Amino acid sequence: MSRIGNSPITIPEGVTVEVNDNVVTVKGKLGELTQDISGVELKIEDGTVTLSRISEKKEHKAKHGLYRALIANMVEGVSKGFTKELELVGVGYRASNQGNKLDLALGFSHNIVMSLAPEIKVETISEKGKNPIVKLTSHDKQLVGQVAAKIRSFRKPEPYKGKGVKFVGEQIRRKAGKSA
Repeated sequence: MSRIGNSPITIPEGVTVEVNDNVVTVKGKLGELTQDISGVELKIEDGTVTLSRISEKKEHKAKHGLYRALIANMVEGVSKGFTKELELVGVGYRASNQGNKLDLALGFSHNIVMSLAPEIKVETISEKGKNPIVKLTSHDKQLVGQVAAKIRSFRKPEPYKGKGVKFVGEQIRRKAGKSA
């Protein structure tokens, strides 16, 4: 029994959900998202979306919770949006942006220039005495997470000094160095 799949999704004001040939389209003030679905039936009534399995096969049970979570993320994304913040920890680590181009100085011999998708809005915050922060905002949760993971992969936090690119609030497991 899928506990996640059985819970209904409430549709907020200004958001429309449509189903056409196993393709769910969610439109809101921040944008439009689509998702192919299979193995589940979708019912839209009284401002809520409910999903039900078409059979009790293992694959349909697995997809029941998955598609419910994906559609809930789409509804939240087009109404509120998603934000990920990355912190650059290290001496000389800098970040700047011009439009949707992100320029990162992470201690390599050259700067890393990354061109981002048009759906993502990037903002860099650099205050004196604090680590630079890269703020990614979009209506697509998958895309924000994927781009944030890509930026983090350029210089993962190391366990001795904690230098690198980390998520804001992330705890780094620290190791003791050489003992004398």
